[in-house]
Parts: sequence; structure tokens; C-alpha cells
Amino acid sequence: MKKVNERQNRKLTAGDLPHVRIAEADFPAPFRSGLEYSSPARGTWNIVHTGMLIPEAHEIFVCAAGCLRGVVLTAAEMGAQDRFSTVAVRENNLLDGDMEDLVIEGVTDILNKLPEIPPAVLVYTSCVHHFTGTDLDLIYRTLRERFPETDFTDCYMNPIMRKSGLTPDQLMRSRLYMLLHERAKRPDAVAIIGNDLPTDEDSDLMKALRGAGLKVHEITSCRTYDEYQEMAESSVYISYYPDAAPGGDMLAERLGGTHFALKFSFDYDEIDETFEELAKVLGIKPRSIEETASLRKQCEEEIEKTKELIGSTPVSIDYTYCPRPFGLAKLLLDHGFRVERVYADSIPGGDRTAFEALKKEHPDMLIYPTVHAGMRFANTVNSERAADASGGTGTPAGRVADASGGADTLAKRAAGRPQTVLAIGQKAAYFDDTDRFVNIVEGGGMIGYEAVTRTMELIRDAYTNSKEMKELVQVKGLGCGICNRQ
Repeated sequence: MKKVNERQNRKLTAGDLPHVRIAEADFPAPFRSGLEYSSPARGTWNIVHTGMLIPEAHEIFVCAAGCLRGVVLTAAEMGAQDRFSTVAVRENNLLDGDMEDLVIEGVTDILNKLPEIPPAVLVYTSCVHHFTGTDLDLIYRTLRERFPETDFTDCYMNPIMRKSGLTPDQLMRSRLYMLLHERAKRPDAVAIIGNDLPTDEDSDLMKALRGAGLKVHEITSCRTYDEYQEMAESSVYISYYPDAAPGGDMLAERLGGTHFALKFSFDYDEIDETFEELAKVLGIKPRSIEETASLRKQCEEEIEKTKELIGSTPVSIDYTYCPRPFGLAKLLLDHGFRVERVYADSIPGGDRTAFEALKKEHPDMLIYPTVHAGMRFANTVNSERAADASGGTGTPAGRVADASGGADTLAKRAAGRPQTVLAIGQKAAYFDDTDRFVNIVEGGGMIGYEAVTRTMELIRDAYTNSKEMKELVQVKGLGCGICNRQ
């Protein structure tokens, strides 16, 4: 028997970390599921952050005290304790079979003690309620009778849901819109749904919607519960984060209207195709050939500028940066960048085309998991790797001149840079132990050609300006301050 928490006596190398050449990787799961590790990179949002996007809503978590620790800390870290409460499940509740009473009376007691009854309450039940066959319908029916002026919705903190059906993330994003009341539709109103972060005003999507004179709703800009309810007037619901798509379908089925899943992509043809389809759904004028040509030219100019700056610097990408990490890897590799690693535990369905192309065109690119137990040593191993590469001087060795610049220029760029890797995403930055990284999660509000140009700007900034990686990545929910906007 081998202890999983004990490092081997010999010095580990990068080759000892779990990984696979992309040429040998299977779709959609290149690694076997097993004992899991969680890195200190915490910038992605969790169910506490996402639920807080509903303005004036109050969250109540019902589960065992040990499980409550993480969500309590999340609420405290984001300064939202006044919108967060808990009900602890104890052993006697399981033995006595009074789980329904515990939830009903616990939630009732909390609401009656608040300064004022909130307009919306998100009740999070947990796996123990499913194991014991708790009658959730009875719970919510009773709560709605007791508090008729309050909207209740069912949310879940349930790890047993991770491997089948809708994932907890997909389900949580759908619950953001279950509280919307039916109202008359406006043909000129649209809603962007399912995002934790606001859509960039400079994005292709916002420019298209604003340019057509449409009224745009997005939960990230709602400051009151009444403003939130106005989203229900939308005739079209647009999602572009893949995990939001199921919620968009549910919303369209429940309230009417049309859900359009806009594809997040780094492929020019796919960008054009998905935006042309959106224009048809909205009944607006599509981009002209000249506009498209101009956007592509701008992208190529930004890519060339970025390649000229970073030269042959190794690049790592992880899945937390955007929904299409393999699409981004293909874009960069096709333009001569040195992408060596993608950190991902699975290949997203929308990324399959890029994945298959990379298998053929760049078979030696490596895929590393993020939750495999063997990755607990990755930060240390790659830190030692960087030190060896620099000859102990802290300056990357082996950087060569290319067509984009002379040796003297590249030497000046390299001076003072203690890492040999530029990371795109927090997990890649942590695993590669680099302070040169792009600190963005979940696409950061990018969509369309703007995702290409902004990514290039962020890469150049990461190359030029170092960050305190280990301080930044441990902060939960990057950008979650928006939840306290009211």
C-alpha cells in the first residue's frame, strides 16, 4: 500500500506528474476519475457567489455543520453575511425522521428574525436530504404558504450530483431565473443569461445589441429585485457560457420566448456563423463582409504584436480561463506560439473540433489534469524546474531569438523575469509556479472577435507585468464584488 500524502524520497520531475500527450488523449475524459485534489487557485465562482447575483435575495444553507464551513467562509469573504444564514443538520434529525420540520421551522425562524422579510429566498438543501428521501415539495409548499410575499426557489449543495445529470454549476445558473414572474413580452427586449461576470460593453455581442437599439437585461446589472423581475419581459434569452444553456432552455419553456445559445469560440468562421444565426433570431442586420474583414484584420494585428513581444516563451492554458481552452490553444499554436500544456480534467463538448485538430497537428502538446491527486506536487516540481532552467540566476535560460526580434531585444525582455512560463488562467499559474499570468476566470465577459483581441492584450500585460500569484489565486470568486452592487 502506498500513502497518497507522502512524497517520494527521490526528486520528482515534470515527467512524474500525471499527464498525457494530446495525440493519445481520449475524448471527453483523458484521465480516470479517482481520488481528487483541490489546488489553492480559488478564483472561480461557487454556488454562494452565483446565488448572490439575485439582488436583495437571502441564501439559507441546510446541511451538516462540517459542510457549512466552506460556504460560511465564502459569505464572510465576500462581505455578504447579512444575506446569508444556515440551518445545521444533526444526527438526531436523521434518527428521528424530522428533516422536513427542521427545514421548515429553521427557515421560518431565520426569516422572522431578519430586520425585514426578503423578497426572495434561496434554500440550499444537501445530499443528506436526498439520501433520506426528504419531501422537498412539502417543504417549499409550506414555506410559500407561510410567506406568500416571498419567492422561494430550490438550490442544491449536493456533491453526488457531480457525475450525472445537470452539474451543480448548471443547476445553480438555471436557478438564477426560476424566480422571474411571467409578464408581457417586449419584442425589443433581450436578456443575457447565465453569466457570473458582466458582458463587456466592447464585446461583439453588446455592440450588436446596442447598435440595433435593443433593451438589454443582464442579472449583473440589476440593482433591485424589481429590476431583476424586468428580465421576464425579454423575448429572447441569450446564453454564451456553456453551463448556462440548460437554464436558458428551462426559462424559455417556463416563460415563453426564445433561447439562443451563442457559441463562445476563438475560430473566426465559427464566430461569424454563430453571430449570423443570432442576427436571424433577433431580426437585426448581420455584419457586412467589410466589417467582418476589418475585425479579422484587427485580430491578426493583435496576434502578431503579441507574438513579436513574447517570442518563444512557453505558454500554459487552463480551463478556468474560458470555456474553450483547446480552441485557444489551437489559435495560438496555429500562429506560432509555443503552447506546451493545457490543464483540463475533461474536454468540453464544444471544444471537440479543436481537440481533434490538435491531436493531428500538434500531437506533442501535453494535457495535465487539475484534480488528480498526483498534481499536489506540481507547484513544487515546476518551481524546481524553473530554477534549473535559469541556472539558479532567476533569469530564464535558453530563450532564443526568432524572426520577430534580435537576440539583444529578447535578452532585454527576459531580464528580471524569474519564470520561464506564461500562464493563461489561475490554475496554470499555480501549477507552473509563475507570476506571469492572465488573471481572468470564466471568460471574463468576453465574446466574439473581442475574445481574441482582449486575450492578446491580457497576454502582453501578463508578459510585461508580474503579479503576486500566490496571493491573488487564493481569493475566492474573482470579481464577486459585483454581488454587493445594491
